[in-house]
Amino acid sequence: MQKLLLEIGVEELPASFIEPAVKQLQELIQTKLTSARINWDNLVTFSTPRRLAIIGDVADQQLDLSEEVKGPPKNIAYQDGQPTKAALGFARSQGVSEADLFIKEIDGAEYLMAKKFVKGRPTTEVLVEILPEIITSLSFPKNMRWGNTDLRYGRPIRWILALLDSQVLSFTVADVESGNLTYGHRQLAKNPITVSHPGEYEIKLKEGYVIANQQQRRELIKEQVSKLAAEHGKRVILDESLLKEVTNLVEYPTAFRGQFESEYLSLPSEVLITSMKEHQRYFSVLADDNNLSAEFIGVRNGADNNLDLVISGNEKVLRARLADAKFFYEEDQKRPLAENLTSLKTVVFQEGLGTVYDKVERITNLASKLCEILGCMDQHADVVRTARLAKADLVTQMVYEFPELQGVMGSKYAEIQGETEEVVIGIVDHYKPRFAADELPRNISGMIVSLADKLDSLVGYFGLGKIPTGSQDPFALRRQALGVVQIILSRNITTSLRQLIETALAGYDVKWEKSADEIIQSLLDFFNGRLKGILLDKGYRYDSVDAVLALGISNLPGIEKRIAVLEDFRKQAEFDDLHTAYERCINLAKKAESSDLYLERFTKAEEELYAKINQVKEQVKTYLCAANYTEALMELASLRSPVDQFFDQVMIMDKDEQIRQNRLALLKQIIDLFASFADFSQIVIDC
Repeated sequence: MQKLLLEIGVEELPASFIEPAVKQLQELIQTKLTSARINWDNLVTFSTPRRLAIIGDVADQQLDLSEEVKGPPKNIAYQDGQPTKAALGFARSQGVSEADLFIKEIDGAEYLMAKKFVKGRPTTEVLVEILPEIITSLSFPKNMRWGNTDLRYGRPIRWILALLDSQVLSFTVADVESGNLTYGHRQLAKNPITVSHPGEYEIKLKEGYVIANQQQRRELIKEQVSKLAAEHGKRVILDESLLKEVTNLVEYPTAFRGQFESEYLSLPSEVLITSMKEHQRYFSVLADDNNLSAEFIGVRNGADNNLDLVISGNEKVLRARLADAKFFYEEDQKRPLAENLTSLKTVVFQEGLGTVYDKVERITNLASKLCEILGCMDQHADVVRTARLAKADLVTQMVYEFPELQGVMGSKYAEIQGETEEVVIGIVDHYKPRFAADELPRNISGMIVSLADKLDSLVGYFGLGKIPTGSQDPFALRRQALGVVQIILSRNITTSLRQLIETALAGYDVKWEKSADEIIQSLLDFFNGRLKGILLDKGYRYDSVDAVLALGISNLPGIEKRIAVLEDFRKQAEFDDLHTAYERCINLAKKAESSDLYLERFTKAEEELYAKINQVKEQVKTYLCAANYTEALMELASLRSPVDQFFDQVMIMDKDEQIRQNRLALLKQIIDLFASFADFSQIVIDC
């Protein structure tokens, strides 16, 4: 095999563009090579802000292709034993002679077939065709055009390095000709670098002050910042998202340590960390007591030359940022948090759903009702106060400057202004969970206001018809529904989800185009998808999940428990009895025209089965009401013997229509009884 190297050199890409782009590059290379019948192996990607690259092994040439191509039916291809124009045209279109045509029977019909053999071409020839397609197929969140080219790309392409072993693969993309040249660090290696073979790619770039391997660069940054903090007896906060971003911002990382005035440590730690991270991409540093230290660690894109000037400049910039933050913090405290509510009347939440003030009114009322529904009236005052103040920090100067601190600053100001601890924690926690692995609200106030906030948004947007489609979810409704499900499951809230939605819907004084029932059903279906995802992530079998969810969603913790019990029961011998009884009845029960039973037509066998059904039905009902799901399944499994005996004693499909329908209706009652636990037709039996 030969070594392939492709590098796309560009102007600096935004950090967020790089990881998705390099993933696309690998997938496109794999797909194109496979489609072109070129074997490949050991594909490795490289990326920096100025380049996307891949190196891998590829076969010397395409695999030969031998295939049969179907043409027109025989009666159209031949007339009186002679090929028609249709047959000859088919041969020409496939590039074969008449001798390569033959007749083959497919699904009972005869067709004209062509046998084709295509000799594999050298890989070099194929690569110069597919590599330009791969480059232009990369997509980015935002594109731009430059010069006189028609290509839209994340950033302008400045060079293309394309080698197969030592051979240059020559092609042109956006007026840029491929070659064997790359470029090192913009400031430290201005001359082009010649790459003679893919095997020297990383070495040559490192000599040009570029660490091309993104994983090596990440580990180098992590090592440098940790070591620099340790040298001063401190510990760096290794924020993973920041580490990922910085990795994609630099080509040759050099960590440096700066300091700021200790007076700024009077600011909340969240303000300091956010200011350093979001604006300057600095890592925060902890002292021995786990409190923030008046210093930071940054990462320079370059070597350690003139590092004192770099440190001085960064300290100056951060000093101005922190001075602004201190001013905002002090100014915000001059106004009671509750007074900010009036200002929320000028902030639009969503056209058709009113202002943020309107939303606060709705979630306050909804939170109050949820207190009653969920049996939390002893904390009603704190819950209502939390709901009232939950959005009050949105119009503070600090949150305007740092939107990431919404909720956090409201909590800080509430604490300073003497609100209870329940309210203080509830304000910051009502935004949780913000993503799948996020922590959940810690107290009752945070939990109820979080539910109220998310349910209000879901009902409102669904009422407007703004339902997520495909990958589009501009209002993060999937995340909010996921949060509702996570809270309900973690808090073991057995209240019907429909009731919670109906309560939220009642808070809107809006005329929707859809009826209330349509909105509620759409939301239940939407929640069904989120719940299914969570259950699958927990390791439950897909068919067990589908079987229970087929009955609809109401008591979410009950659904999970029912699935867990079903999974455990499937491992027991009694499950075979349950499944056999169900399978013997289901197909025939589908033929029942009605569920009505005529007892006067019963034979002794039917009377005995009917009595057993009623006995099991009462037991199953009792067990389900008490959430004794194992016992309910045992009762269903006990139908195996009566069902077998019934099938042995009577002919279900009797010639007499009335007798036949009566017996089918009896079987349908059994299936309906099974359906009170789950839709067992969804269960897949492992071979």
